Amino acid sequence: MVMSRMKNNDYVVKDIGLAKQGAERIEWARRHMPVLGLIKEEFAKSKPLKGVNVIACLHVTVETANLIDTLLAGGANVALTASNPLSTQDDVAAALAKKGVKVYAIRGEGPEMYYENIEKALKIKPNVTLDDGADVIATVHAKHKEYLKGIYGGCEETTTGVIRLRAMAKDKALKYPVIAVNDAETKMMFDNRYGTGQSTLHGIINATNVLLAGKNLVVVGYGWCGRGVAARAQGMGANVIVVEVHPRKALEAAMDGYRVMDMTQAAAVGDIFVTVTGDTSVIRKEHFVKMKDQAIVCNSGHFNVELDLEDLKKMAKSTATIKADVDEYVLKNGNRIYVLAEGRLVNLACAFGHPPEVMDMSFANQALSVRHIVENHKKLKNEVYKVPEEIDNRVASMKLKAMGISLEKLTKEQEKYLSSWSEGT
Repeated sequence: MVMSRMKNNDYVVKDIGLAKQGAERIEWARRHMPVLGLIKEEFAKSKPLKGVNVIACLHVTVETANLIDTLLAGGANVALTASNPLSTQDDVAAALAKKGVKVYAIRGEGPEMYYENIEKALKIKPNVTLDDGADVIATVHAKHKEYLKGIYGGCEETTTGVIRLRAMAKDKALKYPVIAVNDAETKMMFDNRYGTGQSTLHGIINATNVLLAGKNLVVVGYGWCGRGVAARAQGMGANVIVVEVHPRKALEAAMDGYRVMDMTQAAAVGDIFVTVTGDTSVIRKEHFVKMKDQAIVCNSGHFNVELDLEDLKKMAKSTATIKADVDEYVLKNGNRIYVLAEGRLVNLACAFGHPPEVMDMSFANQALSVRHIVENHKKLKNEVYKVPEEIDNRVASMKLKAMGISLEKLTKEQEKYLSSWSEGT
């Protein structure tokens, strides 16, 4: 891929001339992120992150830019790099670079440049790491143990990353504490369900302009992301089929009104396939061979491992890119399979990712968790922690207030009843 790059010691972006466009889009998102805005005001007054070096390996989007602005307002020094080669919005990267942020991200960067950019960002000598997929944490542990002494802790934004980090903690391989921001209820239940649900379908429609109504849409995985995709697809008239390995989740999907099948059964009847499992090779050779002509296959899990594209390439008698983000694989039986965004995150590669109203809560959790790490790192062990409940509840309360929603309050009699074992019927 030929790319023009602007380079100096402080940034690597595609085109610094895109900065004005990016700044306008960042401002639009800011207006829809009131909770993060309030935290930014608070941080600007108290400077809780003064002198703290933060490396953020996140999707470089307008929403992320507002998180970065919040950390800067708190006094942090920030270096930003992409967490996925196809999720960077080049105008946003340019806008951040223009205002002095150390940003290293270009949409379409290959694996070599991706890790080069992480290396550049690490030169900030971080005290706190922010990850979406745990690539910075993995790089530090594998190649840069010299930075471990200065790191207070980190945050992880996505399910896939949390899985990796819990495995590290279990094996005693994790060398600094990490807060699983992904598992905050105001992140997981809303970002994963409403954000992934809407943005995944947005990506599919942007890439293909296919009509969802009447199609058999197969959702592989029924976690919060899968629930969101299924609900939004059903709302647009699709016939939703769920594939699950977990018995309780499969039962829930059935009770929610969806057909539940194994992958072999679903492969034969699906028109559109969306993977959201966080696992590898969930659609592979024996499934591709059963698919209908012109089946559409995409992934909305973090890493591009859920579709076994190596299998598909070996099976295909020809391949072609027929339009932006749509690759056609023609099988020996003549059937065509269309893969979106090279099997990467379809909601970010083919659309804008989660709406700012949703990321408002996710990044509010991030910002407050960074402060929590800075203030409490001496007491934290090398474990994966949940977001403190008081932070999760505060984010929910702030979001409700911003939406103009008031809560009911318990009376003293109700409080007594709920806290007493002696009250009978």
